[in-house]
Amino acid sequence: MAFHVIAVDGPAGSGKSTTARLVAERLGFLYLDTGAMYRCITLKALRLGVAPSDGNALLRLAQESRIEFRVESGVQLTTLDGIDVSSEIRSPEVTLAVSEVSAHASVRAILVERQKEYSRSASLVAEGRDTTSVVFPDAFLKVYLCADVQERAKRRVHDLERLGKRTTLQEQIVDLTRRDRYDSSRSASPLTQTDDSVLIDTTGLTIAEQVDRVVDLYRQRRGA
Repeated sequence: MAFHVIAVDGPAGSGKSTTARLVAERLGFLYLDTGAMYRCITLKALRLGVAPSDGNALLRLAQESRIEFRVESGVQLTTLDGIDVSSEIRSPEVTLAVSEVSAHASVRAILVERQKEYSRSASLVAEGRDTTSVVFPDAFLKVYLCADVQERAKRRVHDLERLGKRTTLQEQIVDLTRRDRYDSSRSASPLTQTDDSVLIDTTGLTIAEQVDRVVDLYRQRRGA
């Protein structure tokens, strides 16, 4: 059997995670949240008092940490060393530090290889900020999601409120603008739209419409 990879890239708040997860459910594929893996290392670093700038210490954490995905009652969970951290990795503290942690080339090298391993045993929908350019450059379908920063900030406020965390629209606009600049300019695997990625502007789209677009693209490419 030939395993297919749908790689979804784009800036924070563009709808990558939700869209990729629902596309995976629709097609019966594995959902690979690459960003959650970097968030796990960031969470562990914060808990242990490791600075986001300490590349050597972060490398050791990446090497020794066990990050897994499992589904319970239809919900995919992220576990770190056997413990469910699905909510903790979405905290504002982790969000503030994850870009710096993920910018370390040594950390990325460890996690990218683990991400590639998933495609050797299953068809999957992978999302992140370098899935189309670095992790899966030969993906069957590459999609780049984008949206204006105001819309992305609104989504982030809504997501954090669902987790019981208070924030403001302006705070999220500032944070997303900072993360866009950081992710696009880092030396290790910067955020970029590859020439062979299909661009989808999600600003005026519902999640259902985003999912339909990606599923349709996949089926068209398969000739189904």
